[in-house]
Amino acid sequence: MNRKLRMGMVGGGKDAFIGAIHRLAANMDGLIEIVSGALSIVPEIAKDSGKALFLAEDRTYLTFDEMLEKESKLPASQRIDFVTIVTPNFAHFAPAMMALDKGFHVVVEKPITFTLDEAKQLKKKVDETGLILMLTHTYSGYPMVKQAKAMVKEGALGKIRKIYVEYPQGWLSKLSEREGNQQAAWRTDPKKSGKAGAMGDIGTHAAHLAEYISGLKITHMCADLNILVEGRALDDDGNVLLKFDNGAAGVLMASQVAAGEENALKIRIYGEKGGLEWAQQEPNTLTVRWHEKPTQVLRAGTNGHLHPSAIHNCRTPAGHPEGYLEAFGNLYRNFALTLSARIDGTKPPEAALDFPSVEDGIRGMAFIDTVVKSGQGKEKWTAFEV
Repeated sequence: MNRKLRMGMVGGGKDAFIGAIHRLAANMDGLIEIVSGALSIVPEIAKDSGKALFLAEDRTYLTFDEMLEKESKLPASQRIDFVTIVTPNFAHFAPAMMALDKGFHVVVEKPITFTLDEAKQLKKKVDETGLILMLTHTYSGYPMVKQAKAMVKEGALGKIRKIYVEYPQGWLSKLSEREGNQQAAWRTDPKKSGKAGAMGDIGTHAAHLAEYISGLKITHMCADLNILVEGRALDDDGNVLLKFDNGAAGVLMASQVAAGEENALKIRIYGEKGGLEWAQQEPNTLTVRWHEKPTQVLRAGTNGHLHPSAIHNCRTPAGHPEGYLEAFGNLYRNFALTLSARIDGTKPPEAALDFPSVEDGIRGMAFIDTVVKSGQGKEKWTAFEV
Protein backbone atom coordinates (compact mmCIF):
# COMPACT_ATOMS: atom_id res chain seq x y z
CA MET A 1 0.00 0.00 0.00
CA ASN A 2 1.29 3.46 -0.88
CA ARG A 3 -1.23 5.17 1.39
CA LYS A 4 -2.82 4.89 4.81
CA LEU A 5 -6.08 3.05 5.31
CA ARG A 6 -8.98 5.47 5.74
CA MET A 7 -11.13 4.94 8.83
CA GLY A 8 -14.59 6.22 9.71
CA MET A 9 -15.76 6.08 13.33
CA VAL A 10 -19.23 5.58 14.77
CA GLY A 11 -19.40 6.88 18.34
CA GLY A 12 -16.30 7.84 20.29
CA GLY A 13 -16.85 11.58 20.56
CA LYS A 14 -15.17 13.88 23.05
CA ASP A 15 -17.53 12.74 25.84
CA ALA A 16 -16.57 9.05 25.37
CA PHE A 17 -13.72 6.95 26.77
CA ILE A 18 -13.06 4.09 24.37
CA GLY A 19 -13.10 6.11 21.15
CA ALA A 20 -9.85 7.86 22.05
CA ILE A 21 -8.26 4.50 22.86
CA HIS A 22 -9.21 3.18 19.43
CA ARG A 23 -7.82 6.27 17.70
CA LEU A 24 -4.52 6.05 19.58
CA ALA A 25 -4.22 2.34 18.76
CA ALA A 26 -5.13 2.82 15.10
CA ASN A 27 -2.57 5.61 14.75
CA MET A 28 0.26 3.77 16.51
CA ASP A 29 1.90 2.30 13.40
CA GLY A 30 1.08 5.03 10.89
CA LEU A 31 -1.03 2.63 8.83
CA ILE A 32 -4.44 4.21 9.46
CA GLU A 33 -5.94 7.70 9.50
CA ILE A 34 -9.40 8.76 10.63
CA VAL A 35 -11.08 10.81 7.89
CA SER A 36 -14.76 10.78 8.82
CA GLY A 37 -17.05 10.15 11.76
CA ALA A 38 -20.51 10.10 13.22
CA LEU A 39 -19.08 10.67 16.66
CA SER A 40 -22.14 11.32 18.81
CA ILE A 41 -25.93 11.27 18.73
CA VAL A 42 -25.78 14.79 20.19
CA PRO A 43 -25.26 17.14 17.21
CA GLU A 44 -23.16 19.70 19.09
CA ILE A 45 -20.84 17.03 20.48
CA ALA A 46 -20.57 15.37 17.07
CA LYS A 47 -19.56 18.66 15.42
CA ASP A 48 -17.17 19.71 18.19
CA SER A 49 -15.54 16.27 18.21
CA GLY A 50 -15.03 16.42 14.45
CA LYS A 51 -13.36 19.80 14.77
CA ALA A 52 -11.10 18.54 17.57
CA LEU A 53 -9.96 15.71 15.32
CA PHE A 54 -9.48 18.07 12.34
CA LEU A 55 -12.04 16.20 10.26
CA ALA A 56 -13.42 17.99 7.23
CA GLU A 57 -16.74 19.62 8.06
CA ASP A 58 -18.51 17.76 5.25
CA ARG A 59 -17.22 14.44 6.63
CA THR A 60 -18.38 15.06 10.18
CA TYR A 61 -21.80 13.43 10.16
CA LEU A 62 -24.70 13.53 12.61
CA THR A 63 -25.83 9.91 12.09
CA PHE A 64 -24.07 6.70 11.11
CA ASP A 65 -26.48 6.02 8.24
CA GLU A 66 -25.78 9.45 6.75
CA MET A 67 -22.05 8.75 7.02
CA LEU A 68 -22.22 5.34 5.41
CA GLU A 69 -24.56 6.48 2.65
CA LYS A 70 -22.48 9.52 1.69
CA GLU A 71 -19.11 7.82 2.09
CA SER A 72 -20.20 4.99 -0.20
CA LYS A 73 -20.86 7.52 -2.98
CA LEU A 74 -17.41 9.12 -2.81
CA PRO A 75 -14.73 8.14 -5.34
CA ALA A 76 -12.74 5.06 -4.39
CA SER A 77 -9.69 7.27 -3.89
CA GLN A 78 -11.47 9.22 -1.14
CA ARG A 79 -14.01 7.03 0.62
CA ILE A 80 -13.29 5.19 3.87
CA ASP A 81 -11.92 1.65 3.77
CA PHE A 82 -13.44 0.54 7.06
CA VAL A 83 -15.65 1.61 9.94
CA THR A 84 -14.84 1.37 13.64
CA ILE A 85 -17.91 1.10 15.91
CA VAL A 86 -17.40 2.19 19.52
CA THR A 87 -20.98 2.77 20.66
CA PRO A 88 -22.68 1.04 23.64
CA ASN A 89 -23.66 -2.60 23.05
CA PHE A 90 -27.21 -1.97 21.82
CA ALA A 91 -25.92 0.24 18.98
CA HIS A 92 -23.37 -2.14 17.41
CA PHE A 93 -25.53 -4.19 15.08
CA ALA A 94 -27.22 -1.62 12.84
CA PRO A 95 -24.09 0.31 11.81
CA ALA A 96 -22.10 -2.91 11.37
CA MET A 97 -24.72 -4.41 9.07
CA MET A 98 -25.08 -1.23 7.04
CA ALA A 99 -21.31 -0.84 6.74
CA LEU A 100 -21.00 -4.36 5.34
CA ASP A 101 -23.92 -3.69 2.99
CA LYS A 102 -22.13 -0.61 1.68
CA GLY A 103 -18.91 -2.55 1.13
CA PHE A 104 -16.93 -1.35 4.14
CA HIS A 105 -14.86 -3.58 6.42
CA VAL A 106 -15.69 -3.35 10.14
CA VAL A 107 -13.96 -3.06 13.50
CA VAL A 108 -16.35 -3.33 16.44
CA GLU A 109 -16.14 -3.20 20.21
CA LYS A 110 -17.12 -6.25 22.25
CA PRO A 111 -19.56 -7.73 22.87
CA ILE A 112 -20.18 -7.81 19.16
CA THR A 113 -23.95 -7.22 19.29
CA PHE A 114 -26.87 -6.99 21.68
CA THR A 115 -28.13 -10.54 21.12
CA LEU A 116 -26.84 -13.87 19.84
CA ASP A 117 -29.30 -13.75 16.94
CA GLU A 118 -27.85 -10.40 15.82
CA ALA A 119 -24.35 -11.86 15.97
CA LYS A 120 -25.41 -14.74 13.75
CA GLN A 121 -26.98 -12.34 11.26
CA LEU A 122 -23.74 -10.37 11.23
CA LYS A 123 -21.72 -13.52 10.51
CA LYS A 124 -24.04 -14.37 7.65
CA LYS A 125 -23.47 -10.90 6.19
CA VAL A 126 -19.69 -11.21 6.63
CA ASP A 127 -19.78 -14.55 4.83
CA GLU A 128 -21.93 -13.13 2.03
CA THR A 129 -19.75 -10.08 1.45
CA GLY A 130 -16.35 -11.61 2.10
CA LEU A 131 -15.41 -8.49 4.04
CA ILE A 132 -13.22 -8.45 7.14
CA LEU A 133 -14.61 -7.90 10.63
CA MET A 134 -12.38 -7.50 13.68
CA LEU A 135 -13.68 -7.69 17.25
CA THR A 136 -11.52 -5.83 19.77
CA HIS A 137 -10.87 -8.43 22.46
CA THR A 138 -7.86 -6.40 23.56
CA TYR A 139 -6.15 -8.92 25.82
CA SER A 140 -5.43 -11.29 22.95
CA GLY A 141 -3.10 -8.60 21.59
CA TYR A 142 -0.49 -8.82 24.37
CA PRO A 143 2.79 -10.44 23.26
CA MET A 144 3.03 -12.75 26.28
CA VAL A 145 -0.51 -13.96 25.65
CA LYS A 146 0.67 -14.86 22.15
CA GLN A 147 3.63 -16.67 23.75
CA ALA A 148 1.33 -18.61 26.05
CA LYS A 149 -0.94 -19.60 23.17
CA ALA A 150 2.02 -20.78 21.09
CA MET A 151 3.41 -22.89 23.94
CA VAL A 152 0.07 -24.59 24.53
CA LYS A 153 -0.46 -25.19 20.80
CA GLU A 154 2.99 -26.75 20.44
CA GLY A 155 2.27 -29.14 23.32
CA ALA A 156 4.81 -27.77 25.79
CA LEU A 157 2.40 -28.27 28.69
CA GLY A 158 0.97 -31.56 27.44
CA LYS A 159 -2.78 -32.15 27.46
CA ILE A 160 -4.55 -29.28 29.19
CA ARG A 161 -6.39 -30.32 32.36
CA LYS A 162 -7.34 -27.19 34.31
CA ILE A 163 -8.01 -23.53 33.54
CA TYR A 164 -8.53 -20.74 36.08
CA VAL A 165 -9.39 -17.27 34.82
CA GLU A 166 -10.39 -14.37 37.04
CA TYR A 167 -11.33 -10.79 36.31
CA PRO A 168 -11.95 -8.70 39.45
CA GLN A 169 -12.64 -4.97 39.30
CA GLY A 170 -13.90 -2.70 42.04
CA TRP A 171 -15.23 0.34 40.20
CA LEU A 172 -18.91 -0.58 40.64
CA SER A 173 -18.67 -1.19 44.39
CA LYS A 174 -21.12 1.70 44.84
CA LEU A 175 -24.30 2.52 42.95
CA SER A 176 -22.25 4.73 40.63
CA GLU A 177 -24.82 4.58 37.86
CA ARG A 178 -27.00 6.90 39.93
CA GLU A 179 -24.17 9.28 40.75
CA GLY A 180 -23.53 10.68 37.29
CA ASN A 181 -21.03 8.06 36.10
CA GLN A 182 -21.84 7.74 32.40
CA GLN A 183 -19.82 4.54 31.89
CA ALA A 184 -21.60 2.89 34.82
CA ALA A 185 -25.01 4.12 33.68
CA TRP A 186 -25.12 2.38 30.33
CA ARG A 187 -23.21 -0.72 31.42
CA THR A 188 -25.77 -1.45 34.16
CA ASP A 189 -28.82 -0.68 32.01
CA PRO A 190 -30.35 -3.84 30.45
CA LYS A 191 -31.74 -1.76 27.58
CA LYS A 192 -28.24 -0.63 26.58
CA SER A 193 -25.91 -3.32 27.87
CA GLY A 194 -27.98 -6.48 27.37
CA LYS A 195 -29.04 -9.32 29.63
CA ALA A 196 -25.74 -9.54 31.54
CA GLY A 197 -23.78 -6.97 33.54
CA ALA A 198 -20.33 -7.94 34.79
CA MET A 199 -20.45 -11.20 32.85
CA GLY A 200 -21.26 -9.37 29.63
CA ASP A 201 -18.73 -6.61 30.19
CA ILE A 202 -15.69 -8.46 31.55
CA GLY A 203 -16.75 -12.11 31.83
CA THR A 204 -16.69 -12.27 28.03
CA HIS A 205 -13.06 -11.11 28.06
CA ALA A 206 -12.17 -13.85 30.57
CA ALA A 207 -13.95 -16.55 28.57
CA HIS A 208 -12.36 -15.43 25.33
CA LEU A 209 -8.88 -15.41 26.87
CA ALA A 210 -9.37 -18.94 28.24
CA GLU A 211 -10.39 -20.27 24.84
CA TYR A 212 -7.83 -18.21 22.93
CA ILE A 213 -4.77 -19.36 24.89
CA SER A 214 -5.87 -22.96 25.42
CA GLY A 215 -7.24 -23.54 21.93
CA LEU A 216 -10.17 -25.29 23.61
CA LYS A 217 -13.90 -24.57 23.49
CA ILE A 218 -16.26 -24.29 26.44
CA THR A 219 -18.97 -26.95 26.25
CA HIS A 220 -20.82 -26.68 29.60
CA MET A 221 -21.21 -24.12 32.37
CA CYS A 222 -22.50 -24.01 35.94
CA ALA A 223 -22.99 -20.37 36.93
CA ASP A 224 -23.79 -18.44 40.09
CA LEU A 225 -24.58 -14.80 39.25
CA ASN A 226 -25.10 -12.15 41.90
CA ILE A 227 -26.30 -8.58 42.32
CA LEU A 228 -24.36 -7.48 45.38
CA VAL A 229 -25.02 -3.74 45.24
CA GLU A 230 -28.62 -3.14 46.24
CA GLY A 231 -30.68 -1.43 43.58
CA ARG A 232 -28.61 -2.59 40.59
CA ALA A 233 -30.46 -4.09 37.63
CA LEU A 234 -27.79 -6.49 36.32
CA ASP A 235 -25.26 -8.92 37.80
CA ASP A 236 -22.16 -7.26 39.21
CA ASP A 237 -20.47 -10.50 40.34
CA GLY A 238 -20.36 -14.14 39.34
CA ASN A 239 -18.60 -17.49 39.55
CA VAL A 240 -18.72 -20.12 36.80
CA LEU A 241 -17.57 -23.73 36.62
CA LEU A 242 -16.51 -24.68 33.08
CA LYS A 243 -16.10 -27.85 31.04
CA PHE A 244 -14.01 -27.81 27.87
CA ASP A 245 -14.16 -29.95 24.75
CA ASN A 246 -11.06 -32.01 25.64
CA GLY A 247 -12.43 -32.89 29.09
CA ALA A 248 -10.55 -30.13 30.94
CA ALA A 249 -12.23 -28.40 33.88
CA GLY A 250 -12.21 -24.68 34.55
CA VAL A 251 -13.25 -21.89 36.88
CA LEU A 252 -14.14 -18.36 35.77
CA MET A 253 -14.72 -15.48 38.18
CA ALA A 254 -15.80 -11.98 37.14
CA SER A 255 -16.69 -9.25 39.60
CA GLN A 256 -17.01 -5.48 39.42
CA VAL A 257 -17.57 -5.12 43.16
CA ALA A 258 -14.16 -6.42 44.30
CA ALA A 259 -13.46 -3.22 46.21
CA GLY A 260 -9.93 -1.93 45.73
CA GLU A 261 -9.19 -3.95 42.61
CA GLU A 262 -8.38 -2.11 39.40
CA ASN A 263 -8.25 -4.42 36.37
CA ALA A 264 -6.81 -7.63 37.76
CA LEU A 265 -7.39 -10.05 34.90
CA LYS A 266 -5.34 -13.22 35.46
CA ILE A 267 -5.26 -16.65 33.86
CA ARG A 268 -3.61 -19.91 34.89
CA ILE A 269 -3.57 -22.98 32.62
CA TYR A 270 -2.29 -26.39 33.74
CA GLY A 271 -1.40 -29.39 31.61
CA GLU A 272 0.19 -32.77 32.21
CA LYS A 273 3.74 -31.38 32.15
CA GLY A 274 3.32 -27.96 33.74
CA GLY A 275 1.33 -24.76 33.94
CA LEU A 276 1.54 -21.12 32.98
CA GLU A 277 0.29 -17.88 34.49
CA TRP A 278 -0.26 -14.42 32.99
CA ALA A 279 -1.66 -11.30 34.67
CA GLN A 280 -2.80 -8.20 32.79
CA GLN A 281 -1.43 -5.82 35.41
CA GLU A 282 2.07 -7.35 34.98
CA PRO A 283 1.78 -8.04 31.25
CA ASN A 284 5.46 -8.42 30.36
CA THR A 285 5.80 -11.58 32.46
CA LEU A 286 4.72 -15.12 31.66
CA THR A 287 5.45 -17.58 34.46
CA VAL A 288 5.82 -21.23 33.45
CA ARG A 289 5.84 -23.85 36.22
CA TRP A 290 7.18 -27.25 35.25
CA HIS A 291 6.33 -30.54 36.91
CA GLU A 292 9.88 -31.87 36.98
CA LYS A 293 12.14 -28.84 36.50
CA PRO A 294 12.50 -25.33 37.89
CA THR A 295 10.00 -22.56 37.28
CA GLN A 296 10.70 -20.46 34.20
CA VAL A 297 10.01 -16.72 33.91
CA LEU A 298 9.67 -15.42 30.35
CA ARG A 299 9.74 -11.69 29.67
CA ALA A 300 8.47 -9.64 26.76
CA GLY A 301 10.90 -7.73 24.58
CA THR A 302 12.44 -7.73 21.14
CA ASN A 303 15.24 -10.02 22.32
CA GLY A 304 14.74 -13.01 20.02
CA HIS A 305 14.04 -15.51 22.81
CA LEU A 306 10.29 -15.78 22.28
CA HIS A 307 8.02 -17.50 19.79
CA PRO A 308 7.78 -15.62 16.45
CA SER A 309 4.11 -14.82 17.10
CA ALA A 310 5.07 -13.10 20.35
CA ILE A 311 8.01 -11.25 18.79
CA HIS A 312 5.72 -10.00 16.00
CA ASN A 313 3.62 -8.30 18.70
CA CYS A 314 6.51 -6.94 20.79
CA ARG A 315 7.22 -3.26 20.25
CA THR A 316 9.98 -2.34 22.70
CA PRO A 317 13.27 -3.69 24.05
CA ALA A 318 13.07 -5.93 27.13
CA GLY A 319 12.22 -4.07 30.31
CA HIS A 320 9.88 -1.56 28.69
CA PRO A 321 6.16 -2.08 29.41
CA GLU A 322 4.05 -3.65 26.68
CA GLY A 323 0.72 -2.40 27.91
CA TYR A 324 -2.94 -1.90 27.10
CA LEU A 325 -2.46 0.63 24.31
CA GLU A 326 0.23 -1.50 22.69
CA ALA A 327 -2.03 -4.56 22.81
CA PHE A 328 -4.83 -2.53 21.25
CA GLY A 329 -2.34 -1.26 18.67
CA ASN A 330 -1.33 -4.84 17.85
CA LEU A 331 -4.92 -5.70 16.98
CA TYR A 332 -5.19 -2.68 14.70
CA ARG A 333 -1.82 -3.34 13.08
CA ASN A 334 -2.69 -6.96 12.33
CA PHE A 335 -6.07 -5.88 10.96
CA ALA A 336 -4.44 -3.14 8.86
CA LEU A 337 -1.76 -5.46 7.46
CA THR A 338 -4.43 -7.98 6.53
CA LEU A 339 -6.73 -5.40 4.94
CA SER A 340 -3.88 -3.66 3.07
CA ALA A 341 -2.79 -7.00 1.64
CA ARG A 342 -6.38 -7.67 0.58
CA ILE A 343 -6.54 -4.33 -1.24
CA ASP A 344 -3.15 -4.94 -2.89
CA GLY A 345 -4.02 -8.51 -3.86
CA THR A 346 -1.11 -9.89 -1.85
CA LYS A 347 -0.77 -12.32 1.05
CA PRO A 348 -0.41 -10.85 4.56
CA PRO A 349 2.17 -12.18 7.04
CA GLU A 350 0.83 -15.23 8.86
CA ALA A 351 1.10 -13.49 12.25
CA ALA A 352 -1.04 -10.59 10.97
CA LEU A 353 -4.04 -12.88 10.52
CA ASP A 354 -4.27 -13.40 14.28
CA PHE A 355 -7.02 -11.08 15.53
CA PRO A 356 -10.52 -11.76 16.93
CA SER A 357 -13.23 -12.20 14.32
CA VAL A 358 -16.99 -12.51 13.99
CA GLU A 359 -16.74 -16.14 15.15
CA ASP A 360 -15.26 -14.95 18.45
CA GLY A 361 -18.15 -12.50 18.67
CA ILE A 362 -20.71 -15.25 18.29
CA ARG A 363 -19.07 -17.31 21.03
CA GLY A 364 -19.05 -14.23 23.26
CA MET A 365 -22.79 -13.76 22.82
CA ALA A 366 -23.36 -17.49 23.35
CA PHE A 367 -21.34 -17.20 26.58
CA ILE A 368 -23.65 -14.41 27.78
CA ASP A 369 -26.79 -16.39 26.92
CA THR A 370 -25.47 -19.56 28.54
CA VAL A 371 -24.15 -17.95 31.71
CA VAL A 372 -27.46 -16.15 32.31
CA LYS A 373 -29.46 -19.30 31.57
CA SER A 374 -27.27 -21.32 33.91
CA GLY A 375 -27.43 -18.68 36.63
CA GLN A 376 -31.22 -18.67 36.48
CA GLY A 377 -31.64 -22.43 36.13
CA LYS A 378 -31.70 -25.29 38.60
CA GLU A 379 -29.66 -27.85 36.66
CA LYS A 380 -26.03 -28.29 37.62
CA TRP A 381 -24.68 -28.10 34.06
CA THR A 382 -25.97 -26.01 31.16
CA ALA A 383 -24.79 -26.83 27.66
CA PHE A 384 -22.94 -24.08 25.80
CA GLU A 385 -24.96 -23.69 22.62
CA VAL A 386 -23.93 -21.47 19.70
